[in-house]
Amino acid sequence: MRIISGQHKGRKISAPKQLPIRPTTDMAKEALFNIINNQYYLDEISVLDLFSGSGNISYEFASRGVNAITAVEIHAGCTQFISEMAEKLDMPIEVIKSDVFAYLQKTPKKFNIIFADPPYALPMEEFQQIAQMAFQKELVLEGGILVIEHEKHMDLSETPNFRAAAGCVRSRRTADCCRCANDPGSFSDPRGCLPVGEDSLAAAAARPGHDGNLA
Repeated sequence: MRIISGQHKGRKISAPKQLPIRPTTDMAKEALFNIINNQYYLDEISVLDLFSGSGNISYEFASRGVNAITAVEIHAGCTQFISEMAEKLDMPIEVIKSDVFAYLQKTPKKFNIIFADPPYALPMEEFQQIAQMAFQKELVLEGGILVIEHEKHMDLSETPNFRAAAGCVRSRRTADCCRCANDPGSFSDPRGCLPVGEDSLAAAAARPGHDGNLA
């Protein structure tokens, strides 16, 4: 995997082969950040990276200037690797070894962006539970979003705060994706759906900001 933009643009990161990871593809990251870059000043936001695996998404946010990143992962080898890379690259990543659902239940923190990349083997109900917990516990700050990466055949249209609209992210090989929004004016992107490869970035859940934007 590699960091595709920011301070560490082009840096390749090689995780140990024994780690149980499935890094988000460069194309998917490009699609995600094409939307986020138009909505946020990245040096002013906080990010929660759930099921962080190798830390791929956390490194990308850090490279682009985010100063408050929390990475949650239950696998000890993964958390050790992220901690080592964060120290090596001087990145502001707090690494938490925890079950994601346990963390969501107990954390008092709130975030502008929550990114989740659950194992595709999880049942759809658990994908939906991420959104339910994030919004019921008000972990998404006003004007914030939740993004869930999922395999292309999964339908998350019943996810809390789902809204299908321009600004969703669509796979080249799937017909659907979803985003979720509390405010129909939030998190819109005039370019429409963005191709991200074989998987979908979906269930992006927005809370309205004071002016309807996500800044």
